Amino acid sequence: MRRHGSSLVFTVLVTTALAIGALVMGAVLLASGAPGALVIGTVLAAVPVAPLVGCYLWLDRYEPEPRSLLALALLWGALVATAAALLLQGLDLFVFRPTESHASVVVAPITEELAKGAFIVLLLLLRRAEFDGILDGIVYAGMVGIGFAFTENILYLASAYVGGPDQPGGLDGAVGLFVVRCLFSPFAHPLFTTFTGIGLGVAVMSRSRAVRLAAPVGGLGLAMLMHGLWNAALVTGDGQSAVAEYVFVMLPALVVLGCFALWMRSREVPLLTGALSDCARRGYVEPAQIPWLVSIPARRAWRRQARRTGGAVAEAAVRDYQREAIELAYLHHRYLRGTAPQGFGELGQAHVDALGALRPALVTPAHTHDARVPETRNPGRGAGSGVLR
Repeated sequence: MRRHGSSLVFTVLVTTALAIGALVMGAVLLASGAPGALVIGTVLAAVPVAPLVGCYLWLDRYEPEPRSLLALALLWGALVATAAALLLQGLDLFVFRPTESHASVVVAPITEELAKGAFIVLLLLLRRAEFDGILDGIVYAGMVGIGFAFTENILYLASAYVGGPDQPGGLDGAVGLFVVRCLFSPFAHPLFTTFTGIGLGVAVMSRSRAVRLAAPVGGLGLAMLMHGLWNAALVTGDGQSAVAEYVFVMLPALVVLGCFALWMRSREVPLLTGALSDCARRGYVEPAQIPWLVSIPARRAWRRQARRTGGAVAEAAVRDYQREAIELAYLHHRYLRGTAPQGFGELGQAHVDALGALRPALVTPAHTHDARVPETRNPGRGAGSGVLR
């Protein structure tokens, strides 16, 4: 009940925030006028979205996060974070009247990274079972950052198309800005927010209370610092500062974080193997199935075999079994580390029961016929003193 209650609270909060964000951003866009400029800005801003989303979905292949949550992360960045940042920056402008450089270098990074990171914090607090560690933090942070950059780019590109006293405007102006924002630095906002996601992911994986408190603060601080440095380079000098920042700071940071994400992804196979091996010893999964669960090519091969043997129904049963087994493996890994979320026993039992219900419909993976266990065995009982214990 507690898990379902938290999920309901999360859904209500996020849905309400999205509705308010949509109203605010709709008003901002309508107030800007020039519908033709908005169309041009939207089309150009959409260009980098699909490739960036594809990169994060590729990272997320071992334990795909619910597509609904990933879509909410994108929408949060596009509507809620942008609206909240605009409102906070407008309030700061009205109350404190900062200089343009101070607003760009200090106020914007603080307000925008807080607004973007709020979604991941809500996810961690209210949908803890969906947040397994650092890689999940990277993926959700990336999605929020992509959504934020999309809406921000629409505003900037539309403004560039309209032009002004110091801007020629027209398609040339919009395309010039498009090259800078959407081709050379489309990863900027996802990169900044990734530090927040990593900090929260470290907190999830740590048994130390001090680390659980310090890691999110440190991650958010790094996100703000990187964001501020980038904005400072954009507003100072004649553009050479931005080029130097891009070459010597942004690209190296992107490479380092990319390598870190790939390293984290490479650890998924041994992590899953260890957790599933322990699950097998407790009777939750069959030992011979482990190689067909920890390898993505093997998962696809098993599903193809099921489709050839039993059609779409058999393929769906294998896909559902794989999903439940992987969810159980990550949950069990957190239990073994001593960082399991509250209510993990109920969650684990639900996965075990689902595996038991799916087992009779499974097509046995190739070359593992001798490893099948009797279908009548209850994998959730008799293999320990309770689920995941």
